[in-house]
Amino acid sequence: MIVQACINGARSRDFHPQLPLTAEAMASDAAACVAAGAAELHIHPRGADGRESLAAVDAMVLAVRRACPGTLVGVSTGAWIESDVERTRAAIAAWRELPDYASVNLSEADAPHVMELLRQCGVGIEAGLATVADAGRFVALPGHDQVLRILIEIDIPDLSAALDEAHGIAAVLERAGVRRPILLHGVDATVWPFVKLAHQKRWSTRVGLEDGKTLADGTVAKDNAEIVAAAAAIFRSTPAD
Repeated sequence: MIVQACINGARSRDFHPQLPLTAEAMASDAAACVAAGAAELHIHPRGADGRESLAAVDAMVLAVRRACPGTLVGVSTGAWIESDVERTRAAIAAWRELPDYASVNLSEADAPHVMELLRQCGVGIEAGLATVADAGRFVALPGHDQVLRILIEIDIPDLSAALDEAHGIAAVLERAGVRRPILLHGVDATVWPFVKLAHQKRWSTRVGLEDGKTLADGTVAKDNAEIVAAAAAIFRSTPAD
């Protein structure tokens, strides 16, 4: 059970004044999150123009590792980042400062190829499952157990529907005998209910400005570290049975 910090994601610069968009800002923010209780980091590198870029992974990973030695660093491989299958594949193949892991969205058509490319590079895989259909596709893949962990990541604003989808995904994994670690997270209104559910299930979770900017009471957090500290406090308590 860990708390992972997702410090920026695809959010625009006007989402929060402390959103880190340069490698240096990401490194500083990451260090503050680790000090606040984050065990790992999930970061979306940005190019000089502030846009997400897989070509910016090397600079980000190098900066963050200097600031957070020994902390695992992960990135996204979301298809929207490069908006082209061949550019995505080429960018990953060109990485020299390899992240420890990368998330792959099973809803994306090229997910199996991206997963194989990451394996060839020696990068761990977080298999992102947003729907029951994603879970079904994942368990049908050869070697699906050769991943670092499963992300159950639900982007449904209605909490009841989001919980149903999360439980449905977990049921598919259980029926298939998948025994990889699970990290559960929500987005915006579902962030904190899912933190509490993950704690109850003894799964990992993630929090940060990628997923939402408020604390559990609805107030806007001052930065990523404050969000991480709140989640870490929940995870330090004894899970309810």
